[in-house]
Amino acid sequence: MLSSDDVRADGDGREADAFEALFQEVYLAFHRRDGKRSGLTGASRAVLMHLAMAGPLTVGEAARHLDRAQSVVSDIVTGLEAKGLLEREPDPQDRRRTLVWLTPAARQVLDRDRRVLSTSRLSVALGRLPPECRAHLLYGLADLVAAARDPAGPGLGPGPSTTTAPPTTTAPPTTTAPPTSEEDL
Repeated sequence: MLSSDDVRADGDGREADAFEALFQEVYLAFHRRDGKRSGLTGASRAVLMHLAMAGPLTVGEAARHLDRAQSVVSDIVTGLEAKGLLEREPDPQDRRRTLVWLTPAARQVLDRDRRVLSTSRLSVALGRLPPECRAHLLYGLADLVAAARDPAGPGLGPGPSTTTAPPTTTAPPTTTAPPTSEEDL
């Protein structure tokens, strides 16, 4: 565990070392411990993620994109369709073709699958901090990410007065709760 003296550094690279050590501790404290993220096989996850990026495709197109036999991708699609994660729909440009597309449940599964931290654990811990500390933490992390994306760019201010206010909630709003186990899929 780092002390506050370990976090106070003089620009000699100790800040990076302190951040790296704290990042490890944050990850260990807040990583999800609820078992497998979605219960999807790697192949099923690959099909869903590819469709999420590419848009609706025919099974044949998906097979070519994924460099897999069409029969293999067809079996995966059929299984995902049975779980309510994919649906087939006629191609609006060519009614002879059938496209495969994600259902809202599939988008929720993918969103949940991408999350590595427990938002409920984070919410409890953040709730124990004073509001101004939470705000500075979120501003600081947002500025750090902005600096990593554009190190020469403007906008790295001293804190809340120069940065757009961070969200007041710790998790993005959702309209429905994502499935929590494979049985829910």
